[in-house]
Amino acid sequence: MPSYVVLLGPPGAGKGTQAELISEKLGLAHISSGDIFRENLKNQTELGQKAQVFMNRGELVPDDLTIEMIKDRLQRDDCKAGALLDGFPRTPAQAEALGKMLSTWNGKVECVPYISVPPEELIGRLSGRWTCKAQGHVYHEKFNPPKVAGKCDVDGSELYQREDDQAATVERRIRVYLEQTTPLIDYYRKQGVLAEVDGTLPIDQVTTLLLKAIKKG
Repeated sequence: MPSYVVLLGPPGAGKGTQAELISEKLGLAHISSGDIFRENLKNQTELGQKAQVFMNRGELVPDDLTIEMIKDRLQRDDCKAGALLDGFPRTPAQAEALGKMLSTWNGKVECVPYISVPPEELIGRLSGRWTCKAQGHVYHEKFNPPKVAGKCDVDGSELYQREDDQAATVERRIRVYLEQTTPLIDYYRKQGVLAEVDGTLPIDQVTTLLLKAIKKG
């Protein structure tokens, strides 16, 4: 029976890193909703073209279209053993639709690990990033500072902070994520499949805890 895991975590929680590590260790395909969208749009698939119409109007792509893209991806050979879903579902309605879809293949979401990190820590992680103007080398005030403040170690060019990395923008992104995801977390908690993991621990410890939660689930 295929095994399906939904990985949740706010921006800056290290979800992308953990998704790669876990999918490799468990032999599950890592399905990122962002990648699926980009692939469909780039290849101008029928679903991609339909999605483009909504995006051109500045509207959200409807759930049923997003779910069709996910369904199409989950039916590929690399998902026979199941998949680790990242970035989908985002709402209880999408979670409900995913559950119905998986049940037609005798599958279900077995575990929903949530990488939990306090907002102030997330802001510190994300807003400390600086990028070099010449070639885009990335530094971090705390975790990877340049040898000379404000200058790139590699090419000596000036470092600047992208708008996405500024504290006010970061704070807004995190607030929006938490507001939007709380109902989804509650939905999976009620189903008894949510497993909260402390994302402030070192990367390898977080991976160990996630694997433990998934195997238990």
